[in-house]
Amino acid sequence: MTSDAAEKKVENAPATLPAAGGEHEHDLQRLDRLANLGLFAASIAHEIKNGLVAVHTFVETLLEKGQDRELAEVVRRELKRIDALASQMLRFASPKPRTLAPVNIHALLDHSLRLLEYQIKNRMVVLRRDYHAAPEMVNGDEWHLQQVFMNLLLNAVEAMGNGGELTVATETTAGRVRISVGDTGAGIAPENLPHVFETFYTTKKHGTGLGLAISKRIVEEHRGTIEVQSKVGRGATFIIMLPAA
Repeated sequence: MTSDAAEKKVENAPATLPAAGGEHEHDLQRLDRLANLGLFAASIAHEIKNGLVAVHTFVETLLEKGQDRELAEVVRRELKRIDALASQMLRFASPKPRTLAPVNIHALLDHSLRLLEYQIKNRMVVLRRDYHAAPEMVNGDEWHLQQVFMNLLLNAVEAMGNGGELTVATETTAGRVRISVGDTGAGIAPENLPHVFETFYTTKKHGTGLGLAISKRIVEEHRGTIEVQSKVGRGATFIIMLPAA
């Protein structure tokens, strides 16, 4: 092959690369969308399980106390939330921007704790509320923020087994609302701390590895941050920072 022919071949060779690269990028986008769809479906299933925990809680309480009006209203609210999540899944193919509205963090925390009252009492866990955030309002999606709180509170209760202290605290700092959920359980091993928010990562025997990953995504969609502090044998504290309304 002559030098001129070789140079001509080299010049012409890259002309085929953009098409191949475009196809490759398209395939990656499709795979990414399928992965997101799978994660979304799994997150819905995970949240339905949390909702059913709440329903079970109040069925048990109704049987024990015979009180139905107030508890029926709470169950009605939870069923409405589950229905909204299922509807959101059906709209996945044509998503709409999330609608944010003023949310009272203290009221939402209290409602979430009310849903877990049966588990807290059954495990003889001492609950401590330490609310100091003022104002206690953030702009957010109430259902999704409740999903975060339920995940953190349920994890904290399960981490302690029987006994222990659950602390839920809030404060306002530099225009942001700080929400912390702390337990006195076994804590998280140092080698596991960097991975707790990774999708499908779990140290629980029957865990899904979705709760914290979903919570992190929701918090970040609210322009917030979430982190965890823990020492083995001294429990763990999850801290959320959200912009105050």
